[in-house]
Amino acid sequence: MRFTSTRGQSPAVSLSEAIRNGAAPDGGLYLPASQVVADPASLDPTLPIPDFAAGFLGPFFAGDALEAELPAICTGAFNFPLPVTTLPDGRRALELFHGPTGAFKDFGARFLMACLDRLGDPAHPLTVLAATSGDTGGAVGCAAEGRAAVRAVILYPKGRVSPFQEHQLTCWDAPVRAIEVDGDFDDCQRLAKAAFADAAMTKALNLTSANSISIGRLMPQMAYVAFAATRVFAETGQKPGLVIPTGNLGHGFAALYARAMGAPIGPIVLATNANATLDEWARTGTYTPRPSVATIANAMDVGAPSNFERLIALPEGASEVRIELVTDDAIKARIISDQAIYLWCPHSAAAAEAHARLPEHERAERPWLISATAHPYKFADVIEPLTGASITAPPALAAILSRPSRKDCIGVELGELAALLAVPA
Repeated sequence: MRFTSTRGQSPAVSLSEAIRNGAAPDGGLYLPASQVVADPASLDPTLPIPDFAAGFLGPFFAGDALEAELPAICTGAFNFPLPVTTLPDGRRALELFHGPTGAFKDFGARFLMACLDRLGDPAHPLTVLAATSGDTGGAVGCAAEGRAAVRAVILYPKGRVSPFQEHQLTCWDAPVRAIEVDGDFDDCQRLAKAAFADAAMTKALNLTSANSISIGRLMPQMAYVAFAATRVFAETGQKPGLVIPTGNLGHGFAALYARAMGAPIGPIVLATNANATLDEWARTGTYTPRPSVATIANAMDVGAPSNFERLIALPEGASEVRIELVTDDAIKARIISDQAIYLWCPHSAAAAEAHARLPEHERAERPWLISATAHPYKFADVIEPLTGASITAPPALAAILSRPSRKDCIGVELGELAALLAVPA
């Protein structure tokens, strides 16, 4: 299996090279050179998720240096529950928040870091540079902690993450470093892209990426989406629809690609917040990146979603998706209205609201999986004033609170980042 850039100006590479590089040299994003088709035997609803994931992702790894490592990588990445909870009113929540940092990013971060640690050299470790609008950085930091051949540098926007998220970004031991950027997420993402575009900096620091620009982040998301859909299909005989909150479009693209691979997935609805880039594209056909807008669903605060390049590179028909814009007021209203039966985080509430807006006959004709992407405790500062009730931290998140916090601070210029990273932490 070879991987090519969405921009078509870089040579094809192996999977290991695509994971190692993060982005392609021409600035594009890697995709398989030909459409990957899942082995029908891999779509076995009776398998444990690590075994399912290894079978489903096997075609990506065929002939690669990491092929023999795939079962072990999946065992380490998919070692926590992935329940589908049926609510009293019949809705289904796909709970993706049972990992060590309480968010769906745990799957992708643990999978990717396991790959990179096997590809790196302890004598000259890879440096994972990750821009985060909320949950990615915490998951990457957790997954990188204690590794020998890879370290993590996390960029996050000042004042744009929740208090718990900031603590979770800044509490990890070596080889993890957290950097607060005096700007928004798009500034963090521009810094990361500028660093990768700087050949000398990339070489000196052995840079790679853990954002959803990395194909290594997307593959495990394809696997868990396919796993959940396969189980619901086996139970009901119907392909479930998916409702997914999205910011940088990685989660949404992964679902589209899993469906194109043959996973039993029906319609896909992507919920966005007030960052209207994707909503405008869906309504008008025009894609216009813009500065991000701060919302209470801050992990979705992306005005220039990187994975749009991958979305429009999909074959005709495979990119069929619906976009639903959900404002802060609607998110709050959904949290309040559903609190008696289920407590959504703001991002998950955006998905629940998008589901509620579907025509009644569409909701009734098939099961739907609403992606619950983060534990509500991570957004207690938003949710508790709305519901009037306190949220108890699950054990994994309570343990994070006991850790000390440390961070560095910079502006939005690449020179500041380069100077900081030239000095040992």
